[in-house]
Amino acid sequence: MRGAGVLAEARQRKGDGFDVAIDPRFDARRQQVRRRSTTRRRVLLGLLALVSLLAASAWPLLHSRYFSARVLSVTGNTHTPSATILSAAGLADHPPMIDVHPSAVVAALRNLPWVASASVALHWPDGVALSVTERVPVAFVLEGSRVAEVDATGRVLALVASAPSGLVQLVSVGTPGAPGTTVAPAAPALEVLDALPVALQGLVTAAAPTSSGGVDLALSDGVGVRFGPPRQLQAKFEDIASVVAGASLAAGSLLDVTVPTYPAVTPPPSSGGSAPATTGTTSG
Repeated sequence: MRGAGVLAEARQRKGDGFDVAIDPRFDARRQQVRRRSTTRRRVLLGLLALVSLLAASAWPLLHSRYFSARVLSVTGNTHTPSATILSAAGLADHPPMIDVHPSAVVAALRNLPWVASASVALHWPDGVALSVTERVPVAFVLEGSRVAEVDATGRVLALVASAPSGLVQLVSVGTPGAPGTTVAPAAPALEVLDALPVALQGLVTAAAPTSSGGVDLALSDGVGVRFGPPRQLQAKFEDIASVVAGASLAAGSLLDVTVPTYPAVTPPPSSGGSAPATTGTTSG
C-alpha cells in the first residue's frame, strides 16, 4: 500500500481479478446513513401506528351517547309539527353528531310540503339547531269534499276541510295531488295572484287560466275580469282599481284589461246592452 489517505488499493488475487478495499471513513459514513434511514422509517411507522390507534379509539367514542344529537331545537315552523321535522331530518333517534350532514338534512326538509327553505347548525358535542321558513298559501283548489291549499309556486301545502279565509279559489286547473305535489296548470293565474296589490287582494275571489295562456278573474261583487296574459301587471292592476272605484258595475259585467290603459266593460246580458263600454282613452 502506497501513501496515507489512499482511497482504495488494488490487490491482485491469484491472477483472476482485483479486489477493491474501501476507505474506512466511507464505510463509516455509509453505516451512519443506513442507521439514520432505519431510524426515520421506525419513527414513521410508529407515528402511523399511533394515528391508527387514536382513530380506532376515537371512532367508538364519536359514536357513543356522549357525542349523539340529544339537544335538538326547531324554529320557524307553524304548520309543520316539530316531531315531523325532526323525523324527516333523521334526528328523531338521536344519531351520532358525526353522522349528521347539514346538506342532506336541508334537502330532506325541503321535501316537506310546507317547508320553503331550511338551515342546520351543529353545536358540538350534542346539539343540532334546525330553522325552517314555511311557504305562504295564496289560493285553494276544491278537491272533492276537501280543499287543497296552494302557494304561489303551485305547490300543494295541505288538504283541509274548508277554505281558509283570504285565499283565492283556483278554477279550471285540474285535480290537485297530494301535499308536496304541484298544480302546474295554475302557474299563469298564480303569477297574477302573487303580484296582487293590497288594495285588490280582498276584491279578487277566483282566478282561472285560459286556453290561450291568459287569466280570468272574478271579483267579490260578481264582476268578471278578462286579465289576459300575466304581463304588464301593474298597469292592468291600476285599470281594475280605477274602473271599480269610478264606476258602479252591475253583477255579471265583464271588465277587459287585456290592453292596458284601455279597459273596456261589457254589461251583463240582462241589461240589454251588447256593445262593450270603453272607460279609457288611448294616447296619440
